[in-house]
Amino acid sequence: MPVQQEKHNIQAWSLMNRKYLGKGVRVKRFRKPTRCQIRNRVLLAILMANDIKLSQLAENLSVSSRSVSAWVYEGRQPGKKNSERVCGELGYPRHILFNESVLNKQPIICQPEPSRFMKRTITRSPVKNKILAGLCMVHDLSVTDIANWIGVHPGTFRKWLHQGILPSATYQQKTEQFFRIPRSILFADCILQNNEH
Repeated sequence: MPVQQEKHNIQAWSLMNRKYLGKGVRVKRFRKPTRCQIRNRVLLAILMANDIKLSQLAENLSVSSRSVSAWVYEGRQPGKKNSERVCGELGYPRHILFNESVLNKQPIICQPEPSRFMKRTITRSPVKNKILAGLCMVHDLSVTDIANWIGVHPGTFRKWLHQGILPSATYQQKTEQFFRIPRSILFADCILQNNEH
């Protein structure tokens, strides 16, 4: 009987080792995120639209890459000093970059079917609504598909992106419902631009 008991222990240890160690000891510090892992979609959208890497933002602010990663992927709030520096660096107020109501919601959008963002949308002409354009990149959505899903002509949607045109209240509401982000944030670039003039 002792032989059987010993065999059982070896099998148990083998299963435990496979479970905990079999996945590999080396784990990449920054893995490619899935959509559900992005808690601060607005911050990531602004970074993507401006082609700023997380590591580059960390370097510019003299903070660790881990801190910036936590702001984006975990939805952590930076301290007052870092918050002011991020706002100064990116040119947006705190209530847009770190909006608690957006961070606390599950980042699920009402996307009816798969879509694919086309890079030329950004590279073809300058973008004035960086938040909205960046969200298309974050969720990998094509302009045409979003336009069709919210019921507007793709050319009109492109005007919102490239010319910074503020749509009617009805289309602002539809866009808000689609992205599950308040219109005051989605169209912040247009609003801030209009306030400057």
